[in-house]
Amino acid sequence: MDGETDDDPSVRPLTEAEQRIASELKTGLQKYWGYQSFRPLQREAMTLVMTDHDSLVVLPTGGGKSLCYQVPAVSRNGLAIVVSPLISLMKDQVDSLESAGVAAACINSMQTGREKADVASKIRNGELKLLYIAPERLVQERTLEFLQMTKVSFVAIDEAHCISQWGHDFRPEYRKLSCLRDVFPGISIHGYTATATEVVRSDIAEQLKLKSPEILVGSFDRPNLQYRVEQRTDAVLQIQEILQRHQGESGVIYCISRKGVETTSLSLNALGFKTLPYHAGMEDEDRRRNQDAFIEEKVQIIVATVAFGMGIDKSNVRFVIHAGMPRSLENYQQESGRAGRDGLEAECTLLYSGGDVETWEYLMRDIADPEVLQASRASLKSMQRYCISLTCRHQQLVRHFGQSLESQNCGACDVCLEEMQPVDEPLIVGQKVLSSIVRQGQRFGAAYTAHVLKGRKNKRIIEYKHDQLSTYGLLKDESEHQIRNWIDQLVSLGCIRQVGEFNCLEVTDKGWQILRGEYKPQLLMIRQTAKKQTREDHWEGVNRELFEELRILRLRLAGQKNVPPYIIFSDATLRDLARQRPTSFDRLRAVYGVGTQKVSEYGDTLVKAIAEWCAKNHVPTDVKSEELVAVNKTTRSSSISLAQSSLYFDQFEKKRTIDEVAVQLDRSRGTVGQYLQEYIRLHKMTDIEHWVPTPLRKRIEVALDSVGTERLKPVFEALEGQIPYEEIRLVIVAREVASQ
Repeated sequence: MDGETDDDPSVRPLTEAEQRIASELKTGLQKYWGYQSFRPLQREAMTLVMTDHDSLVVLPTGGGKSLCYQVPAVSRNGLAIVVSPLISLMKDQVDSLESAGVAAACINSMQTGREKADVASKIRNGELKLLYIAPERLVQERTLEFLQMTKVSFVAIDEAHCISQWGHDFRPEYRKLSCLRDVFPGISIHGYTATATEVVRSDIAEQLKLKSPEILVGSFDRPNLQYRVEQRTDAVLQIQEILQRHQGESGVIYCISRKGVETTSLSLNALGFKTLPYHAGMEDEDRRRNQDAFIEEKVQIIVATVAFGMGIDKSNVRFVIHAGMPRSLENYQQESGRAGRDGLEAECTLLYSGGDVETWEYLMRDIADPEVLQASRASLKSMQRYCISLTCRHQQLVRHFGQSLESQNCGACDVCLEEMQPVDEPLIVGQKVLSSIVRQGQRFGAAYTAHVLKGRKNKRIIEYKHDQLSTYGLLKDESEHQIRNWIDQLVSLGCIRQVGEFNCLEVTDKGWQILRGEYKPQLLMIRQTAKKQTREDHWEGVNRELFEELRILRLRLAGQKNVPPYIIFSDATLRDLARQRPTSFDRLRAVYGVGTQKVSEYGDTLVKAIAEWCAKNHVPTDVKSEELVAVNKTTRSSSISLAQSSLYFDQFEKKRTIDEVAVQLDRSRGTVGQYLQEYIRLHKMTDIEHWVPTPLRKRIEVALDSVGTERLKPVFEALEGQIPYEEIRLVIVAREVASQ
């Protein structure tokens, strides 16, 4: 969520000039966007724009890149030019800015002559703060001559990775932007992107002719996303299972081919889901209509090729499913990153099959440049390793971009959540697979080897007399998908390598160690169908029934304004509204993402709707975060992921305190307290002496009997602020258990 967290502590104290700039920027951030503080690197990036110092900013999707140039634009005199690749993306950005009270416009080929003239007039009169424009239109001689006559404050280039041939979405028209340095010699130029390796960053800076640019690279990690990889067995059935976990929520399903898009969309619709297709083979009007339906929430699910996504700024996508493996980790980071742009929890599941590699290699056959082809194949191999690896998904992604995570357990991927079942006898399974490869003369691929181990009567197997091998049918009780998956895992572990034109399997030195019993591999079964619940951290204190009412209200307001619902308010803002339940303008201004313009435009409607709903349902209003209801059955998750809980429950079994567990697992005290509450409920514990000593518990119980449990703040105050909220909640839960 843009502006969610405070600034990171600076290495050096800010100078007086920097403090003045930061204060000015924060004023704009609060006034127009309703955010109280900067996210990591935002202040630094904005300061570079304010001081005319060229920059390249790499922040993950959802990290608040747009604000890095939008806030300085409203803080400076003149017109900021923003280069944007797609019309729909421009429109989204302009709608969002206008909704916040910022004067912005775009020029594109879909506008009428009158509309373009109106924008030109506003530019001449100095009425705009930001102008969005496509690269090919900006570099036209007539456009540049016109803009040279106005006061341009700076140039921001969004999706800057498009200028690099080493980037994942190279666009030749971006190369022409190098002329901007000569056309506007006195202003600064700034590039912004979500995914760029070090090679791509250097290429961007060179192509844009940036002068001694400051390069800011944020963390590539998206901790709010849960990553999973599943072996693809029945794609539609697997997708159906995920959709059932996200009923009523927005999501994107990516397919490799146009045919895959069409068949997947039709199959899901036949199962009762409402989806629309999107791919480059459709008529422009049909494609645009389907995208608009998704953005406007007339349909919640879009099934698409990778042609879909860059043109939207939809913040409330709660899941992204890849029905096939993407061609690179850069692509996957970009595509999966379209989930959870509002900073709230979202699920990203990739359905993988070994055949996906062959599909992409076939699609790459027309690449003429040997250097580009080699780079593409290397990217494909990296993507394949991600799919079959047994290490943390978050860690793999950030390492690809040259970073690392401090914690070894992200708590937000299938590996760290222990959702994959380990093989009971991995050494024996490994030996069976490797023995078959050796007995086949190490001259066959993965699919053939799986057939031999399964005991298939294929013509080739019989011709080669491999049905007479001792390894024939050794894994007949396992599915072919499982056998193929084990082969992939052994490749990932470096026990097998694929060689030659036909990717024949060859046993490595490490593989021979397995055959000799000197090394025991870690092998996993294909993940079971029972899925874990998504994380509930961001739902704490939210009245979900009120949230749903506010979603309906948002949809109605969006229809009146003819803009997408998330332009009115993000899901994060709706949750905070349903959490704080403000009934006055002063309380409304304290809600995340509610700026001055939105208070003025929607304030009356919001506070009236919230007050009426809360009165009707006997729910308290004007709740501050520390006053949240201790145990709210309408907002609590029905269950917590047992895999994730086990990390905490193991600590509680050892009778460790909240503070000890918080340090051990690198989590906040509040998060540990939540899991301890669940631990007490599940074990029906009434004795909580190890966490709340009896004298302390008696004090809390006296306060609860006196004040009640409706709100925690009065209890906290009755205890003179001496006992933390976590301990108060534990006593409430223990009493609840005792009364059952």
